[in-house]
Amino acid sequence: MRMCPIASGSSGNSIYVGSNTTHILVDAGISKKRIEEGLKSVGLKGGDIDAILITHEHADHIQGLGVFVRKYPVPIYGTAATLKQIQLTNSLGYIPPELFIEITPDKEFTLGDICVSSMHISHDAADPVAYSFAKGDKHMAIATDMGEYTDYTIEHLKGMDALLLEANHDIRMLQVGPYPYQLKQRILSERGHLSNEAAGRLLSDIACDRLQTIILGHLSKENNLPELAYETVRLEIETGDQEYHADDFEMIVAKRSEPTRIVEV
Repeated sequence: MRMCPIASGSSGNSIYVGSNTTHILVDAGISKKRIEEGLKSVGLKGGDIDAILITHEHADHIQGLGVFVRKYPVPIYGTAATLKQIQLTNSLGYIPPELFIEITPDKEFTLGDICVSSMHISHDAADPVAYSFAKGDKHMAIATDMGEYTDYTIEHLKGMDALLLEANHDIRMLQVGPYPYQLKQRILSERGHLSNEAAGRLLSDIACDRLQTIILGHLSKENNLPELAYETVRLEIETGDQEYHADDFEMIVAKRSEPTRIVEV
C-alpha cells in the first residue's frame, strides 16, 4: 500500500491511498485541477480513482467534490449524516444521488484489494470519521480533525505501519494570534483540532515496533509552523512514558498546497 497527501492543511485536504490495483481518495477539499495534478505526481489520472471517502462535510474536505465527480463519476463513501450534509451544500452543484454510499463506523468494507474501516472522531461536524486501511498484514490510517482522543482512538490507531495524524496548531500561537475569541475556543475545544502537543502524546500512546512512518498533517497556516510541529511532536515522544524514541520512526510534515512524497509499506 502507499499513501500520498496531495494537500493537507486548514485550507484544503485530499489524500491518495492505494495499491497496484485499487486507488482511493480521502476527501476532495481542493479543486479538481489540483487533485488531478496530485494524482499525476503518483502516476495516476482522475479516471483511475475507484472511490472517494469523505471524513466530514466541512469545506476544506469537500469543496472540490462536485466538480470532480461530475467528470469522474466514482462512488462517494461517508456516514449517513455526512452524506446528507453534502447533499445540502448548494455550492457543490448537482451530484448524482446514486454515487452516495453510506458507511457505518467500526464496520469494515472492501474496496478492491483494500479493507477499509472507519472510527468515530470528536469534531464539530455531523458524524465525522477517520479511516484506516489494510492490505494483507500492512496497515495505514488517516486521522485528522479531532478535538480530543480517547482509549477508543488509541485502540483503533494501534498497530499501524504508517499514519497521517493531525498536528493542527501550536497552542501559544493560537492564543495570541488574530483569530476571534469564539473561533479560538472552538479550535481548542473537545470538538476542535489536535494541538502539536496532543498529537505527540497520542503518538506516544500508540507507538509500536511496526510503526514506520508518521506524517503530520492538517497544519494551520496561521497558528502553526512545519518546523514547530515537527520538533514539538518529537519532544512529546521523547518525554513520553514509553520505551520508544522519536528517532525510532520516520516523521515528515505534509505539505499544505502541493503533494508530499509517497509513503509505501
